[in-house]
Amino acid sequence: MQDVPDHRPEAAELLDGLQVVAIPLHTRFRGQTVREMALLEGPQGWTEFSPFPEYGDEEAAHWLRAALDFGWSPAPARQRDRIPVNATLPAVAPDDVERVLAHYDGCRTVKVKVAERGQSLDDDVARVRRVRDVIGAEGRIRVDANGGWNVDEAEHAVHRLAEFDLEYVEQPCARVDELAELRERIAYLGILVAADESVRKAEDPLAVARAGAADLLVVKAQPLGGIRRALAIVAEAGLPAVISSALESSVGIAMGAHLAAALPDLDYDCGLATVDLFTGDVVPDARSLVPRGGSIPVERPEVDPALLARHRASPEREQWWRERVIRCHALLT
Repeated sequence: MQDVPDHRPEAAELLDGLQVVAIPLHTRFRGQTVREMALLEGPQGWTEFSPFPEYGDEEAAHWLRAALDFGWSPAPARQRDRIPVNATLPAVAPDDVERVLAHYDGCRTVKVKVAERGQSLDDDVARVRRVRDVIGAEGRIRVDANGGWNVDEAEHAVHRLAEFDLEYVEQPCARVDELAELRERIAYLGILVAADESVRKAEDPLAVARAGAADLLVVKAQPLGGIRRALAIVAEAGLPAVISSALESSVGIAMGAHLAAALPDLDYDCGLATVDLFTGDVVPDARSLVPRGGSIPVERPEVDPALLARHRASPEREQWWRERVIRCHALLT
């Protein structure tokens, strides 16, 4: 994979403008009830650094590289001005499905979280069945297991869920060899296998493509080190890509939207509608990157100082993020 230039202001410059926010979610997602994010304003506009708190510095440094790339260098040329997006459904009870999906205006595709710890396959089937009832026969359903099944469990789950006409199953198993075996086992069903963690959390993000273990890649700008690095990975992998978010504010979503806009082809709705999972944003409602008519615009939103103040993290958490930026910045050099 060809490397791309880094754009690295000094750490002191980053700390001078660092803003840390903590925004609650409507529904628990990935074990999170409140999402913390660090925001920076570079020469090109606002950018976001928001690796999850449990990530180590080596992994988080990729996210900082992405933030600096987006804030300190122009975005690549765009092929489109709006990005079609999917709704994202946490592992809620069937009775909550319609309420959650009501937040997503015009979305024709729903990504359903499955394999949640503490839940059963019966819970997953009931949730997906309710989604199909709500969106009708023409809607699209994809499921995301976050690597929660072994090969046998995944094969059984796909058979149980196949009646709901799945578009694809995302990261059903954790390891590349497991994905490859599962893909062979379920090929006759016509259900595609997508790789997410096997791309963004792998030492070699191209290994899954070389192994023939996925039909498409789920690609996220921050974990992969920025838009240009993500574009290089997609080009070298030679597989269709679904651009997705990492539970970000509108600022982080804008980075993903610019990545999606730069792809030569965009065959699938993108997972860039997760701002709707939050109870607030750092951008005014009129400019927030929530779906309208099933898509979001490709733009750099302006952060509202009043919203920054409203959602500002505690001094202790702000200091934690400042120290994290210093450590990750040192790893970039």
